Amino acid sequence: MRWWRKSLAAQFICFLLMALVVSQAISFLVSWDERDKALRAASKGEFISRTASLAKLLESIPPSFHTDVLRASGTTYTRFWLTTDDPIDAAVWRKQAITRLAEPLPNLLPAYSKPELISAAPSTAPSIPAIHFFDKAVASEGWTQLSSEMWTLPRFAKFLPLGESHGMGIAVQLSNGQWLNSVYRKTIASALWNSQSLISLAITAATLALIGIMVANRIARPMRRLAGAAEALGRGQSVEPLPETGPDDIRRTTEAFNRMQARLTRFVEDRTRMLAAISHDLRTPLTSLRLRAEFVSDPDVQQRMLTTIEEIQTMTEAALAFAREEAVTEPTRTVNLTALIESLCDDLSDLGQNVVFLDSRKITYRCRPEGLRRATRNLIENAVRYGGGARVWLSERPSGVQIIIEDDGPGIPEEDFERVFAPFFRLETSRNRETGGVGLGLSIARATVRHHGGDITLARPEKGLRATITLPKSVRSAEAA
Repeated sequence: MRWWRKSLAAQFICFLLMALVVSQAISFLVSWDERDKALRAASKGEFISRTASLAKLLESIPPSFHTDVLRASGTTYTRFWLTTDDPIDAAVWRKQAITRLAEPLPNLLPAYSKPELISAAPSTAPSIPAIHFFDKAVASEGWTQLSSEMWTLPRFAKFLPLGESHGMGIAVQLSNGQWLNSVYRKTIASALWNSQSLISLAITAATLALIGIMVANRIARPMRRLAGAAEALGRGQSVEPLPETGPDDIRRTTEAFNRMQARLTRFVEDRTRMLAAISHDLRTPLTSLRLRAEFVSDPDVQQRMLTTIEEIQTMTEAALAFAREEAVTEPTRTVNLTALIESLCDDLSDLGQNVVFLDSRKITYRCRPEGLRRATRNLIENAVRYGGGARVWLSERPSGVQIIIEDDGPGIPEEDFERVFAPFFRLETSRNRETGGVGLGLSIARATVRHHGGDITLARPEKGLRATITLPKSVRSAEAA
């Protein structure tokens, strides 16, 4: 079932084989009745022809040879005998026919063996075909006269069906008044499936399976390529336009994806250029305001003006940094994620911050390392600033990779878990940038992690706050070298 759910080729092949089996079954059922009728007609025609030939032969030879001719004419499936009376009673005649068929064929030729290979073992009698009881429905039927189309002799002949195993009997009156009786019984194989049909079906199924694999791969290959490109685009990676080839449906889907990617890229680039232009243009009036503030005679007013101007400039630069984080241009590559986070913790610890990295197993991950490093650093610095220290470790799970930052501070109310990620939102009510920043750090961190296909979640353990960066495993396995 897992293979069925995940593989287009498996589903395509199964449907092909199901269609093959159903079509073959319908074909067998439709043709089986015609085949049975054709076999019965051929057996009946051969038996009538043989009986007519024997009747003409008996009329052309002396009566003394009749017995020998009848004995020589018998076969495994037929018996012939003469009676003086007209076989009127069909039930009695059927019993006689069963008795005749049960009799072994006479050995008309002398036994032959090489003189030097004389065997003392007695010769085995020829095998006797099994006798079945005839169908009750057919056993109630009586004699019927053969039509002139089937019986060409001028002698009167009548026909009696025996039912089971294509059995039949004929009684024809000879010129001397005697009746030639003949019976035929031959079992015809009625199995719908034989070795030849099974071999034919197996060869057809194998051929269809190979064709199905090629067709399914031809369909699935561009779809897998499209899925990989869509996932990479959703993580903010730069994706080359996909080749617009294949059937019309797949080609139109690829064309739509390429157009969507071009529009998204153009939109982000236009917004980034606009914000950069705004940031650049704001520098001139801010510089002018700063120069005018220098001429203010009141020192308190002058200081408040300079603080406000600096705050506006800081917020403008932070907004530009936030926009740039969403328009990521850093290339994606495979790194040792454990070593990356450990080196970040060591750097912060060397700067005098209370950061401890707990031992974690080596995890290789494909990401944009600088962006992920900045997002993790923002969370660690928040834990140090508001919780007094940070404990950092990595965990690998079936669903993905987790970077966990935990502190022992007062924590955050659960109703504010989502609000703290909003741009310019600050739990610290003062406007002191040393204690509260501008409120864009967590927004930038979450944007970076979401560009990797993951997310940042907050939780409250028994003490402090825990921030968890969750990265999907598919990011690492999709393009891992």
